[in-house]
Amino acid sequence: MSIATRQLSIGIALVLGTLSAVVVAQPRQAPGQTSVSVGVTGLNQFNTRIVDSGSFNWWDASANVNVTRQVTSAFSAGVSARYNYQKWSWSGLDGQAPWTSINTPALGMNFGFSPSPEWRLGFAPTIEWSGETGTGTGGTATYGAVMSVARTFSKDLTLGVGAGVFRQIDQTKVFPYLLVNWSITDKLRLSNPLPAGPSGGAGLELSYAFNDRWTLGGGGAYRSYRFRLNENSPVANGIGQNSFVPVFARLSYAIDRTSRIDLYAAATTAGRLSATDSSGTTQFSTNYQTGFAMALSFSKRF
Repeated sequence: MSIATRQLSIGIALVLGTLSAVVVAQPRQAPGQTSVSVGVTGLNQFNTRIVDSGSFNWWDASANVNVTRQVTSAFSAGVSARYNYQKWSWSGLDGQAPWTSINTPALGMNFGFSPSPEWRLGFAPTIEWSGETGTGTGGTATYGAVMSVARTFSKDLTLGVGAGVFRQIDQTKVFPYLLVNWSITDKLRLSNPLPAGPSGGAGLELSYAFNDRWTLGGGGAYRSYRFRLNENSPVANGIGQNSFVPVFARLSYAIDRTSRIDLYAAATTAGRLSATDSSGTTQFSTNYQTGFAMALSFSKRF
């Protein structure tokens, strides 16, 4: 899986974490070599019915940059920065929209170490500030790290495990996940489409490369993210949360060896929205029906 593909996957799943889940799957660079990648993504969640009553829709825009340097043949280190903006619209809630827009800047680092050609260890701390417009940064921080270990069994198969530990504003979240990079054939691959981070693990995707330009894939994961609400929210200074399981299809086109465009179509299943007040009491909680989303993303590496 290319760096570009991993970045594009961020948009469809609203991942706000680091790239540690896929550090072990990257080709090792020559010592002293530095790679830079940038990406922009736009996403639209179409009108989705709330189980109780009402509906919502939202759109998302994000931009990211990642810099990684192969310090020695065994050790690499990198930094990343990302900014994400979501705009939500609601109907049928008597004007009591739980939240409107969410800003999430994020900073991360990633470290990779190979004690031998077969083994790869990864460690990626990250911090993000996620809050409704008007909250500032106070009380919006999510921070933690993802750790991983993987073994390359052959040029076609790398397997591993990882774990993430994050403090999501006022809640500690721990999750394990599997690392998979398996070239089943020259064209068919099973791999992790998403980076592991504060929102969840890396998921799984099965993809088929028609040729050097076109790839079709499909997969899924579990996502859950939290954000601080502002003082004008119906749940003033509380915490909002969106949890769902995205099941997606991806059509990718490689413009050249370093540039890529991905188009995603996704069903957001098992969705749940909630808002808790400053004392931890749940003031708003509802499931939502399966929704439909589309995303378009471009990325380039240097």
